[in-house]
Amino acid sequence: MTQPLMQAARLYQAKHPLLIEQVPVPVPAADEVLVKVAACGLCGTDIHLAVDGDIPVSRSPVTLGHEVAGTIAVLGAGVQGLSVGQRVALFPSAVCGQCRFCRAGRESLCEASEVYGMSRDGGLAEYITAPAFGVIPIPGDLGFAEAAIITDGVSTPLHALRSRGMLRAGETVAVVGCGGLGVHAILLARMMGAGLVIGIDTGAEARSRAKALGADLVIDPATDPDPGKVIRAELGRGADLALEFVGRTETVEMTLRCLDTGGRAVLVGVGPGQPKLPPLMRFVGREMSVIGSFGMDKRDISDLMGLVTRGRLDLSHSVTATYPLAGINQALDRLASKQGGVARLVVEPFR
Repeated sequence: MTQPLMQAARLYQAKHPLLIEQVPVPVPAADEVLVKVAACGLCGTDIHLAVDGDIPVSRSPVTLGHEVAGTIAVLGAGVQGLSVGQRVALFPSAVCGQCRFCRAGRESLCEASEVYGMSRDGGLAEYITAPAFGVIPIPGDLGFAEAAIITDGVSTPLHALRSRGMLRAGETVAVVGCGGLGVHAILLARMMGAGLVIGIDTGAEARSRAKALGADLVIDPATDPDPGKVIRAELGRGADLALEFVGRTETVEMTLRCLDTGGRAVLVGVGPGQPKLPPLMRFVGREMSVIGSFGMDKRDISDLMGLVTRGRLDLSHSVTATYPLAGINQALDRLASKQGGVARLVVEPFR
């Protein structure tokens, strides 16, 4: 019997357009499901992989896309608790569910993780297979596009604020980098009770979007190279919590300079740089903290879905535009240009 075919956006080489190809529809293993993809969000990681080429993929060609939502089309032989036709989102990596971190609810650190679109075919395709452990039911009438971006674009900043940064009500929060992750950090920090929220970005549109989503103060490092000084001039002290979503040496060091005594810096952005700590007498004597935050855990995704469904969190302005699969290269170019006020872009393979 001939295996059915599907359309998929395939990366052969960085800095070259993705190719839309016909490939076999994957077959789920016993502990997996086959999902018909309704929406797949685009992320800065996709730009690093496909446009900039500064993050390598594990194999080539590979189907990109790790922010996935859709409906279950086929259940693997051993899957229980899920049903065909069920609306679901996927954890952005194929996680094992068995290692010490998965058992502790820290799926972001899974020891056997395979990231969709890097080491395993992703969701910029009509179908994708996924371990049942990483399937998260979509509640209520939450739309597929919003569910898709929640899996990374919104859950990553929640994880940074809640699990790693331990944000407390009334604290001052500075956000360095107000792109898709940063603006959602601003939105969430306001919802979580931050006393003052500061957005820091060189882009005028990014600063405007940060203001619209709840930043009390925005700073342009191009005109104010040391935002920490601006914050202290405004407040008389630094930020309690500062989050970095850029991943460059200079922005990490800028983030550290924003901190108050006892402040916490949470680094989310990744890159090849090796930033320096402040002088140890100051860093240690002021009890400053530098904390890494990688991705999210399953509870971050499910909690956010519940907040949106119950009307506690408004993501209605988070999806800037949707594209058919054939428009993937146009969408990637738009996201990479950082122009046009983009929060998040979503591809709908069956559009």
